[in-house]
Amino acid sequence: MTTANPYSSLSEKRILVAGAGVTGIATAKVLADRGAAVTFVDEKIESVEGFEVLTPDAVVATNFDALMISPGWREDHPVVVAARDASLDILNEIDFAWSVKSEKVPGQKWLALTGTNGKTTTVEMVAHILNAAGMKVRACGNVGTTVIESVNSPEKFDYLILELSSFQLHWLQDAQFISSAILNIADDHVDWHGSFDAYAHDKISILDKSTTAILNGDDGEVVGRTSHWLGRKIFYSLDTPGPGELGVVEELLVDRAFVADPNEAALIAELTEIIPTVPHHVSNSLAAAALASTVGVSREVIREALKSFKPGKHRIEEVASHHGITWIDDSKATNPHAAGASILSNFSVVWIAGGLAKGAQMQPLIDRTWSRLKAVILIGQDRELIAEAMRASAPDVPLHYVDAPAGYSKFSESNEFMESVVRTASEIAEEGDVVLLAPACASMDQFLSYGDRGDRFARAVKDVVTDAN
Repeated sequence: MTTANPYSSLSEKRILVAGAGVTGIATAKVLADRGAAVTFVDEKIESVEGFEVLTPDAVVATNFDALMISPGWREDHPVVVAARDASLDILNEIDFAWSVKSEKVPGQKWLALTGTNGKTTTVEMVAHILNAAGMKVRACGNVGTTVIESVNSPEKFDYLILELSSFQLHWLQDAQFISSAILNIADDHVDWHGSFDAYAHDKISILDKSTTAILNGDDGEVVGRTSHWLGRKIFYSLDTPGPGELGVVEELLVDRAFVADPNEAALIAELTEIIPTVPHHVSNSLAAAALASTVGVSREVIREALKSFKPGKHRIEEVASHHGITWIDDSKATNPHAAGASILSNFSVVWIAGGLAKGAQMQPLIDRTWSRLKAVILIGQDRELIAEAMRASAPDVPLHYVDAPAGYSKFSESNEFMESVVRTASEIAEEGDVVLLAPACASMDQFLSYGDRGDRFARAVKDVVTDAN
């Protein structure tokens, strides 16, 4: 960095914004409002109203004072390398928002959460709890509204609950959190980070910005990689909690961390009040309860909020139950860790899997889950990685390949492809089975997004299964 605080005075500065997506555009608007001269660089987007857009090969780094990086831009991107060589300040949206917050809403407090899976659900759950406690709060970051928009909003929030991806954490330096949580660390985005260790390092770096950490005691990577950290650690698990922890005792979620006497346990909620009552959702509920407790929300409010909370679409969402067969959309399960949690929540699964693997290994997933699989329906670019793992560990489980029809495009209104997938599943599944869309892969090879994939699945189930029978 060329200045002590590169965010303190951006007026008349020439800022190159890397990436003209949602975050980049939101950041650019605030920069422009503050008098900066903003130019975009993007590899795919050719125009943004009110701003010049350059291709990467047209960028002359010395023409700018700073580079505002968007999440997902790697250190080795030629534009980033050129910016560093030219001694430009490398800025990021979260730290920029932190600087704006200090000016506009200095009393606002931030909570933060990361993990490979469960981030969005848990962040929304925390926001739901704090809203129930009468606080003005917004969930933002890697979910919904950007952080800079939330800080710059005319509506003043008491708390922001930040969902932070490994990409965002990679660039983060200045922001500080009242407390933070790490839900889990498993194979994901290894292609971007270069190694699992580098990915895990960026996840763990969230602790450097907090004095209190909520940590998943059931996750060996989280436990092992946070052992050196000297702040206040509050572990949660699905086991009986020790003093200073949250956990599960018989049919109850209990708190031994936010009590006057840690030798005693206080009720958070009954297990049956957590819907759906599946292990990873119960675990996320404990994390949310702990984060909410760090800002003084009572257990009574937490319990009522957890009872009324419903996960968002495409997250272990039951789309139909027909002739004894349950159809579940967990399209949000875009990596093996998430898919494994979904599979292990059921006993006889017709599994729809495949897409873009993002460098993840499939063998550990199959080794953990194959006994629950009745059959596997394979789609997408990297499906053979799953097929190879199945042949190695579960050669007797049938594999069914479903190809997209000739001329198929993810932009097409036709749902012929997903209807073929659902039709194949309906021919296999029997009473008592679960047909589970939990692909363990990203969606963009064949669908617009994981949401589009889930919507197409639900529509196909309706058209092929429920309406047709």
